[in-house]
Amino acid sequence: MASRGSFTGPPMNPSMSPMNVGLAAGMRMQGMPQPPGGYPRSMSSVPQYPQRPGMPSSRVGGPMGSMGGQLPGPSYGSSSIPMRAGMGPPSMDASRKRFLHHQHHQQQQEALGGLRRGAKRRKMADKVLPQRIRDLVPESQAYMDLLAFERKLDQTIARKRMEIQEAIKKPIMQKRKLRIYISNTYTPSKPEGEEAEKVSSWELRVEGKLLEEAGKQKRKFSSFFKSLVIELDKELYGPDNHLVEWHRMPTTQETDGFQVKRPGDVNVKCTLLLMLDHQPPQYKLDPRLARLLGVHTQTRASIMQALWLYIKNNKLQDSHEKEYINCNRYFRQIFGCPRMRFSEIPMKLAGLLQHPDPIIINHVISVDPNDQKKTACYDIDVEVDDPLKGQMNSFLSSTTNQQEIAALEMKIHETIEYINQLKTERDFMLSFSNNPQEFIKDWLKSQSRDLKLMTDVTGNPEEERRTEFYHEPWVPEAVGRYVYSKVSRQ
Repeated sequence: MASRGSFTGPPMNPSMSPMNVGLAAGMRMQGMPQPPGGYPRSMSSVPQYPQRPGMPSSRVGGPMGSMGGQLPGPSYGSSSIPMRAGMGPPSMDASRKRFLHHQHHQQQQEALGGLRRGAKRRKMADKVLPQRIRDLVPESQAYMDLLAFERKLDQTIARKRMEIQEAIKKPIMQKRKLRIYISNTYTPSKPEGEEAEKVSSWELRVEGKLLEEAGKQKRKFSSFFKSLVIELDKELYGPDNHLVEWHRMPTTQETDGFQVKRPGDVNVKCTLLLMLDHQPPQYKLDPRLARLLGVHTQTRASIMQALWLYIKNNKLQDSHEKEYINCNRYFRQIFGCPRMRFSEIPMKLAGLLQHPDPIIINHVISVDPNDQKKTACYDIDVEVDDPLKGQMNSFLSSTTNQQEIAALEMKIHETIEYINQLKTERDFMLSFSNNPQEFIKDWLKSQSRDLKLMTDVTGNPEEERRTEFYHEPWVPEAVGRYVYSKVSRQ
């Protein structure tokens, strides 16, 4: 019977057990954990079984797949065994060599890429101890409890971070009291010849500050206002000189106060018009809509929200055509239509919004030297940025301790990997100590499978060397096909 495959050496001695090779190989398996110190690294003390004359001696010690060792018999392409007359030495095809080299290089690159990706993407599951280790070491439950607590803490921090990100998108304002100081001084005229003002004059000063704790950064007084107008008595200063105006410009420099100086020796009535600089801008609603919604002056977003709540509470949305609103009698008076789309609301609402009313302060500029009450104070409500918003931004942009946390995470991963490796070593040695014979048999089977995978060997040599294999029902048909193919080639 012709030999199957490309193995050209003499047939294997049936009396020789594969156990010899495994024992002679010292049971070293590549990729398996190294035994701790004190254990013999080989079993070379086991005697070699006698071999049939002419049978090549077993070569041991070389790598065998992922398990270590070699099976008896020549390796692929070896010339150490005499070949049958007329047959050349077996060799590997050049194209196959190039293919195997390219495949090996590709596998190495994929393995390196996998290691890099694995190092970057460490998952929570990598830190979990396997159940078999937890059963072996009951104390490890304390670590699992800490891991569960860490998971809850991470989820809470992530949720709070998302809530903060959503919160800072909206203006976070805080109402504070701004105290405005309005004072004036009077400078009388001096007789001729003296170095002083020849004409009597007064000077009006408008200043202010937030009523807040000392030590905080002070905000300039002008930063609270969009414009300031001081209206003097038109009968005293005429129609062209009775207004003093200040309006905010993109290049405006903030100041702590305003001052106005004019000639005069009589009391002057003046009116201060202060327009607050709301951020975001606020609008005054039409009186009818303001009474209906209960909102007087608010931002556009707040007005739209109040309008939607009114529509929802009064069931004005059409039950069939959801994009329409059926106006009640109040809406018909305000918007002037019986029905309108949602998309039409901003356009119709724009005509009902006005600039907010200014803050009006009436003051008398006194030139009486005996008048001690030349300073007046007024408290008004202003909106300032909540200090908590700055803390939120600092929390979101903070990278403190990130490197330390990453280093500790890496240390945990490495420790878990080392624990798993030690568990594998323990299972390896425990299995061998419990039943050495069955352990070696299973090990040799594993080596045989690895060898087949490495050398692309097909079939089952262990079964093929037995006579029962060639009495199977498929053998006559296979022989006929083989003979027919040989004859057809000639």
